[in-house]
Amino acid sequence: MLLGEPRELGELRERRTATRSRARYYRTHTAGSRLSVEDIPKDLVAGAAVLHITGITPALGEGPLRAVTRAVDIAVDAGVMVSLDINYRSLLWSEEEATRTLVPLVRRSDLVFAGPHEARLAVPGTDDPEELAQGICALGPGGAVIKLGAEGAYALLDGEEHRQPAVPVTVLDSVGAGDAFVAGYLAELLAGEPPERRLRTAALLGAFAVSTTGDWEGLPRRHELELLDHHDDIVR
Repeated sequence: MLLGEPRELGELRERRTATRSRARYYRTHTAGSRLSVEDIPKDLVAGAAVLHITGITPALGEGPLRAVTRAVDIAVDAGVMVSLDINYRSLLWSEEEATRTLVPLVRRSDLVFAGPHEARLAVPGTDDPEELAQGICALGPGGAVIKLGAEGAYALLDGEEHRQPAVPVTVLDSVGAGDAFVAGYLAELLAGEPPERRLRTAALLGAFAVSTTGDWEGLPRRHELELLDHHDDIVR
């Protein structure tokens, strides 16, 4: 079950230069900001293979925060894996507010995704991916994946280190790359694939995301995952 990133009529993006975009959030009166405990379906969460949450939802207000907490309560009681993408947005709340709210969620999660800056909310004082992953796992999760953009990713999963290089592509729009990466990882996790395969697919989806415009429009179907390995511009 996915509980995160409500985007309904609440986000506008503008491209300011060839390499810079700016996002503006208008979520005060959106459906996502009105999420409440009563909206959380207990049976659905308890029967899920994974509950995936992000740091965006708790940033929308007390109601969404209580709803996320309730979903995590249900998942933990039912033995459902909890996956958290920290996904910090400075336009929604301060680092101090995010840290106070997200660290308790990190402690209750089984798997945490974060970029280096996001990971420092929970593990201050270092930029090193290994130290960030170790610090996150020391808080309770069994796995931490540090998303490193063009440098790939570093993962610490059940005490084992994994490194995944990025897939080289021409970058058109980086928005949505982190979400795509997490989606690829979780899809392979649910398919029972080992960590190496999860990270490879995650990197591929991230590459698809940045090489097309839009958040999700360029994401591939499973049979297209190896498309980036073709050397011709047109696959015939």
